[in-house]
Amino acid sequence: MAIRILGSLLFLLMLGCAQPENNYNTSYFTNTDTGVQTGGVKVIEIQTPIGPFKVWTKRVGNNPRIKLLLLHGGPACTHEYFECMDSFLPQEGIEYFYYDQLGSFYSDQPKDSSLWTTERFVEEVEQVRKALGLNKDNFYLLGHSWGGILAAEYALKYQENLKGLIISNMVMSIPEYNKYAYTVLADQLPPGVFDSIRAIEAAGDYSNPRYMELLMPHHYAKHICRIPVQNWPDPMKRGLDHVNSDIYVMMQGPSEFGASGRLLHWDRKADMPAIKVPTLSIGATHDTMDPAEMEWIANTVQHGRFLLCPNGSHMCMWDDQQVYMKGLIDFMKDVDTGKL
Repeated sequence: MAIRILGSLLFLLMLGCAQPENNYNTSYFTNTDTGVQTGGVKVIEIQTPIGPFKVWTKRVGNNPRIKLLLLHGGPACTHEYFECMDSFLPQEGIEYFYYDQLGSFYSDQPKDSSLWTTERFVEEVEQVRKALGLNKDNFYLLGHSWGGILAAEYALKYQENLKGLIISNMVMSIPEYNKYAYTVLADQLPPGVFDSIRAIEAAGDYSNPRYMELLMPHHYAKHICRIPVQNWPDPMKRGLDHVNSDIYVMMQGPSEFGASGRLLHWDRKADMPAIKVPTLSIGATHDTMDPAEMEWIANTVQHGRFLLCPNGSHMCMWDDQQVYMKGLIDFMKDVDTGKL
């Protein structure tokens, strides 16, 4: 009997001492904030040519080696559609930051149109980086859609601050983006639909309900997110509902069917070989942009990797979620361990 009791005590002692794999409870969830607790939210004051403004950020977790800053699309969408990261990154021990760029819903929304340039947004990201304490030993930057443009521009100017770069669902030439939309994707539309869309755009009649009646089933449901529209996830719908349309139209144009705003002539293809930081380019088979052009990015930067989401579209973090998240996590861990 004594031997049995002793054996049971030893077994319980070993159970108590065992550390499960990927147990981050003692470090990942350690609260490093002081003062009033805000759940990781930090409002950062940035300087612009017309004065100071505030932008909203939120940190999740702690990892001294992997800190991921998320740049949302739009321009002037919100961080909200990235909230699916909560289901994947914490258990991998990856620290990440939500961030609403200036003009977006959770941040200040000034009206001065001189602010809405890629150059000023790059300087904003740099100020946010400094305020969050990110550096070349831990700083991963993920930009999706317009955020991919911003991430590429940031890397071309400040890549010495980066540990890894992720360009998600973005090509490096708006003229090529438009060519793909107006030829390849337009050819897939039912007869007359493309002509009707272009006629409404030519007239500037964007408030015409017919515009979205055409775009939603024929373009958005096929190339933006392939989850049935009535089942689009709440974080994604909230992000779309909160778009600052003034900035979005000024820079992108009235819809996701090509671009016609200030970004119309943006093209950085010739500069991609200058990016030497490890880079992941993510594309999707059914994207609004040519997946071959997104693969080209990975083949052109100095240390690139391409991830194709075969069942996904522009929002493949939602409609090809497992592939997207595994590829993203594997990339950051491979960079962290020197495999890339």
